[in-house]
Amino acid sequence: MPGSEPVKRTTLRSQIAEALRDEMIAGRLPAGRQFTVKEIADQYGVSATPVREALLDLCSQGLLDVELHKSYRVREFSHADFTAMLEARSLIIDGVFRRSAARALYAATPEALASVRRRAEEAARAAMAGDLDILIGYDLRFWREMAGLVGNPYISAFLDRIRVQGWVFTVPLLRRLGDLRGRLWDRHVELVEAVASQDAERAQDIIEGYAAHTRRLVDTLCAARTTRTCAPAHAPAHAADAHAPTAPATPTAPGAPSPLAERNEARS
Repeated sequence: MPGSEPVKRTTLRSQIAEALRDEMIAGRLPAGRQFTVKEIADQYGVSATPVREALLDLCSQGLLDVELHKSYRVREFSHADFTAMLEARSLIIDGVFRRSAARALYAATPEALASVRRRAEEAARAAMAGDLDILIGYDLRFWREMAGLVGNPYISAFLDRIRVQGWVFTVPLLRRLGDLRGRLWDRHVELVEAVASQDAERAQDIIEGYAAHTRRLVDTLCAARTTRTCAPAHAPAHAADAHAPTAPATPTAPGAPSPLAERNEARS
């Protein structure tokens, strides 16, 4: 980003929202974590206004809840929540690949599919290597671009929202496995090839296999875990400190670049 140009509020707002969303997906901003606008503003070295706007955006995306005394809390999704997400995700993807929207999908040109294929290759490579952090980024981009081939931004946006929420729930479970090689879905490239060859039946088989794989993996992980992450939605906490806020992230030292500045530098 050019240092000579002032950052527009809407741009800063979206950058903060994206940075916090990435932290939630990666599990570094865990479910149940509480914080205030001031904490985030101090951490990123910005004013309160764009932070407040970014947090409201994340609330509208279902990732944050507003608490009393003007604080926010990272939403805690349950196993029941994830099951509902998976059902909604399957319905959307089914619509993309089998219904009227599929005509645009299967009519995509080789040029339009080229970028999707690159995302697919990177996502599959990360999945096979068990590299969860790399997989998440490419997997989200892959599905955004795949759904984008349909040409309906509402479909793409809604699918992306559900996928982000799904990752927020599953990442803490997956990290407990340690070695993830051979455990993550890695058929992204096969799906692109099915679309490129206009093989709707094969694409549908891959999609159904994906849903079944996800359901089995998450059910197994939740069955083996007794914490409240997999408890029914809105279950009350039994431990006295279940909702105790964790310490805020270490503020930026005076004179040091803020986390947001470092993020922009890494992306430039």
